[in-house]
Amino acid sequence: MRALSRTTARLAGRAMSSETKKPAKLWGGAFGEATDKTMELFNDSLPFDKRLWAADLAGSKAYAAALTEAGVIDSDQSSKMRQGLSDVRKEWADNKFVEIEGDEDIHTANERRLGDLVGTDIAGRLHTGRSRNDQVATDLRLWLRAEVHALRSLLRGLVEDARDVAGSDEAQGALMPGYTHLQRAQPVRYSHWLMSHAWAWTRDAERLDALWARSDRCPLGSGALAGHPFFDEEQRRKLSDALKFGGGPTPNSMDSVSDRDFAVEFTQWAALLGVHLSRWAEDLIIYGTKEFAFVSFGQRYSTGSSLMPQKRNPDALELLRGKAARLAGHQATLTSLLASCPSAYNKDLQEDKEPVFDAAHQLRVALEVARGVLTTTEIHPERMRSALEPAMLATDLAEHLVRKHNVPFRETHHVAGAAVRLAEKENTSLAGLSKAQLATLHPAFENDSDADVAALWDFDRSAESRDAQGGTSIRAQKEQVAALSAWLARTENDGPSQDAVALVTEP
Repeated sequence: MRALSRTTARLAGRAMSSETKKPAKLWGGAFGEATDKTMELFNDSLPFDKRLWAADLAGSKAYAAALTEAGVIDSDQSSKMRQGLSDVRKEWADNKFVEIEGDEDIHTANERRLGDLVGTDIAGRLHTGRSRNDQVATDLRLWLRAEVHALRSLLRGLVEDARDVAGSDEAQGALMPGYTHLQRAQPVRYSHWLMSHAWAWTRDAERLDALWARSDRCPLGSGALAGHPFFDEEQRRKLSDALKFGGGPTPNSMDSVSDRDFAVEFTQWAALLGVHLSRWAEDLIIYGTKEFAFVSFGQRYSTGSSLMPQKRNPDALELLRGKAARLAGHQATLTSLLASCPSAYNKDLQEDKEPVFDAAHQLRVALEVARGVLTTTEIHPERMRSALEPAMLATDLAEHLVRKHNVPFRETHHVAGAAVRLAEKENTSLAGLSKAQLATLHPAFENDSDADVAALWDFDRSAESRDAQGGTSIRAQKEQVAALSAWLARTENDGPSQDAVALVTEP
């Protein structure tokens, strides 16, 4: 009973007044009984799909023009219809649109309000040949197009920030342990570590552009499932062009109304980007502990403890980790949703929107926060260098025997391992082993000078020896920064065009 009371109250709260006439349903002609109140709420999607209001109105204006060209409505009706749709748009934009009971979704609400403004005789012609099935498939793509545009800008901004930080002398000069299995492995530069994440983000940006390219087709004109009775092929193409879909009309009307591949791909893309942000965040969280102290976080992106005044917590980064789990859940929801749907449109597809909406919203905020954290994090090169240890140069020891004495690497690897064991036995570091001790492991060391052996334990020399493309030498770092800049320039104009986005984002 309490649940039913909340349902009734929510429905009543959406009414304009007790005298407001409830609009006729778009589908109610064959029904002799009123819909149960609880069923109305269960069926109602306006609370979340009203986010599509601008996309729905843009699609309707283009559709009105297409109906005129097809001879379904005359130019006077079309003009009044399109002006009315502009007026409805202004109400939404000014936050003055009033929802009433019976507005079960954004399509119903907009058409009902259009009827209020221009009369039901004109408004009632707008849906000719159109179904909410092809309408919502189009609306969601139009909305997603604008989101893709915004998200790719934020993501590219993150890549730019990473490039700028990695391109600094401080970042390139900061030598730190690189880790595998969270164990100290080899010396790398902070810039090298940061760009390892930046390159992952470039792949995320490329995947976003690719998924949009596959989605850039217009379902409108497909009807409920069987096609449009008033349009020919040319009129569908013109409608697609008017809505600035670069790939033209969708090729099959049944597939058009049920295809949510683009929504699944978007949430899968979002989940993988979430993973990449989470891994970067996890690294920084570790590096920011007192035990590491490689970095300090800006106060603007940290929080404190309600009990322990000394704490400065990396909550921004921890939330980035948490959002990754949330985003992974969205892609799982959509793949599960589609797996059970038969052909064409089914009401299950009403559940497609909230995961997509939330994924886009969470990533908009997450990317802004990530940019803030990245650019305000202070690095501590001296602490990074102090964490280096000679054992990290065991591979350099093996490579010295290869380079200078032409010993097979598989043999030198065992020699270096024996040197590690010897240092442990002698309770010293690798650098503490004398030339004579090394010579007991391999006779080639007898031909080295003391200077040759001493040079093995130079961390900067080790980093500079990794000078091939993609390596951690200073030259390779500068090359990577230049490559990131080239990638940003090369891909600047990929993705949805501003003209296409303007259909939804501008009046």
